Amino acid sequence: MELKEKLISSFMAFEEQLDLSSPIHEIRTESLKHFEKNGFPTKKDEAWKYTSLAKLIKNDYSIFPKEETTIEFKDVKKYFLSDIDTYKIIFIDGIYTPFLSDTTHDGIDVCLLSAALSKDKYKEIIAMYFNTIAKKDDNLTALNTSFTKEGAYIFIPKSVVAEKPIQILHFATGKQGPILLQPRNLIVVEENAQVEIVERHQSLVPHQVMSNSVTEIFASENALIDYYKVQNDLDEASLIDNTFVAQKTKSNVSVHTFSFGGKLIRNNLNFYQKGEYIDSIMKGITIIGDQQHVDHFTLVDHAQPNCESHQDYKGIYSDKSVGVFNGKIYVNRIAQKTNAFQKNNNILLDDTATINTKPQLEIFADDVKCSHGCTIGQLDEDALFYLRSRGIPKKEAKGLLTYAFANNVLESVKIPTLKIRIKNLIANKLGVNIGHDL
Repeated sequence: MELKEKLISSFMAFEEQLDLSSPIHEIRTESLKHFEKNGFPTKKDEAWKYTSLAKLIKNDYSIFPKEETTIEFKDVKKYFLSDIDTYKIIFIDGIYTPFLSDTTHDGIDVCLLSAALSKDKYKEIIAMYFNTIAKKDDNLTALNTSFTKEGAYIFIPKSVVAEKPIQILHFATGKQGPILLQPRNLIVVEENAQVEIVERHQSLVPHQVMSNSVTEIFASENALIDYYKVQNDLDEASLIDNTFVAQKTKSNVSVHTFSFGGKLIRNNLNFYQKGEYIDSIMKGITIIGDQQHVDHFTLVDHAQPNCESHQDYKGIYSDKSVGVFNGKIYVNRIAQKTNAFQKNNNILLDDTATINTKPQLEIFADDVKCSHGCTIGQLDEDALFYLRSRGIPKKEAKGLLTYAFANNVLESVKIPTLKIRIKNLIANKLGVNIGHDL
């Protein structure tokens, strides 16, 4: 049975586990109808021109975990920011594990989406926010919505600053065989509130896992959100990450995406500016090799005047890896005084590596400052010669140059422990000792 048919036939069994009187029952049903009609995206779709899911969807994935799996903290400690105090929401093969988690309802809500969907005290928030900015016509988002059950629910009330970062970790153990995971996150940050969030999807053993994740983020007036995605999975794992961000006046939201591992990664990142004096920041570092494939698809919708957006994506590709950057800036006719910047710089370390980059501007206002650009090249031979002439071996010289190339993206990471962790990951990917404290 093809995966599409398997999903459709499994929907009734999925619904039988849930409360059919839930306000999102109808949302699930309508979303399934969309997916049933349109199926998985193909390379015939312009947005998926350079990325094919054909091989992935041929696997016979389990749709639901067969049993609950437990793991020891010592076996996964290296994936945590364990040297600082954080809230944690941990899932194993799609199932929440309280043993490893540290949630709270003390002043803020850091808990499970399933609880928010089922309890009356969250009804108003769910009705106001759930599935309101996620694209209804996106096939994979519709699929996730159809099977929405579990994920992270984060609510930061007005004028509250989350006292410590929040980690959302999804582990896949391989004990379920090939598995399709569909986590759903809902994050609401009210007026003048602040939060830092780190998200990671991680396989623990080599096996076929495909994660189709959807996150909705709402930033009210003067809210401040820093969101970090760490993507350093095993070579057999694939991730489709759909993130939607809605911002109100004077809010500031930054999303950093670090893509270092996995068979196929597709990041769909969409910002919707719904007020004035908004700042939207999107930064990413991609370092891949072998036959890995990473696709960044971004959108910033400038709907109101006096707003800014900043995109800076760096890519380093070796072997037969493939990178894609498709970034779009849309400026509405009333969005005067917009200041939008987009940059995608790439280095190909081998002739067999590929990058497809397509920066786009669609501007209907006349009093704006908008720029976009991309570069594709190899390491500077003069700089490489200079380092080698100072006694630095060729491998380490290449590492220093590529590290320096990516480093400016790290400067805006606000969690020191995470910055150190990412620097270590970059050094390991480049296979060099950078020569200073990481």
